[in-house]
Amino acid sequence: MRIRNSLGAEVPLATAAKTTLSRGPAAIKRTNRNRVVNVTADVDTEIASTNDIIADLAARVLPEVLADYPEIRFSFEGEQEEQRQTVSELLSGFALALLVIYGLLAIPFRSYLQPLIVMSVIPFGLIGAVWGHVIMGMDLAILSIFGIVALTGVVVNDSLVLVSWINRATRKGATTREAIQIAGEARFRPILLTSLTTFAGLTPLLLEKSMQAQFLIPMAVSLAFGVLFATLITLLLVPALYSIIEDLRDSLARLAGADRKADAKGIVA
Repeated sequence: MRIRNSLGAEVPLATAAKTTLSRGPAAIKRTNRNRVVNVTADVDTEIASTNDIIADLAARVLPEVLADYPEIRFSFEGEQEEQRQTVSELLSGFALALLVIYGLLAIPFRSYLQPLIVMSVIPFGLIGAVWGHVIMGMDLAILSIFGIVALTGVVVNDSLVLVSWINRATRKGATTREAIQIAGEARFRPILLTSLTTFAGLTPLLLEKSMQAQFLIPMAVSLAFGVLFATLITLLLVPALYSIIEDLRDSLARLAGADRKADAKGIVA
């Protein structure tokens, strides 16, 4: 093989360069004019999780590679990109669901604060879902997040019933403390049985060992343990928050009344 040098003359390749035989790439792929190499792998989920491996690559392996080859750039694509998009869409849907739940509660209650009391159990439902995965020895997956989003509409049921009964008792002339006691005694058994039957209904799925069920178990764990934990919190947190808000409302009303009396005395004087 002859090549043309800078003077325009053709010289044998051996006089201009040293050649060695080696293996070259079968194909060169480019994306946006950048040369790319796709690295893929199948993960044995019984040994490790995909998220743990990706986190280890990003924290330990890839920085070492970039230290030796700073011109290289990397990004996680494929399932990781789809997972990022799914989580982003779920967060948007979650925010919209919370807004809709608040609106649906505010209309019948005719209050801006009582829907917040009802929705205060939602974070504790999320805690229960996380602890459920810890107890079952499972990692949070995409379907776990689906279950958590669905959980937000389930855990408010018990607190909704409890607040509704408190309001009913106060309209009949009971004090706040008496109304809370009446509602707690009247709705304790229904609230507890509703949550326990929900958990019992999901138990067969939680204990299923077949491969077909493994896909749905993370969502069932989020729902089952989230409902169970949120129920225990509902029986304590909702009455306490209701009492606190009513005490604050009474205190503000007394302050406003004292200010009006002071203004009235000033006008008379």
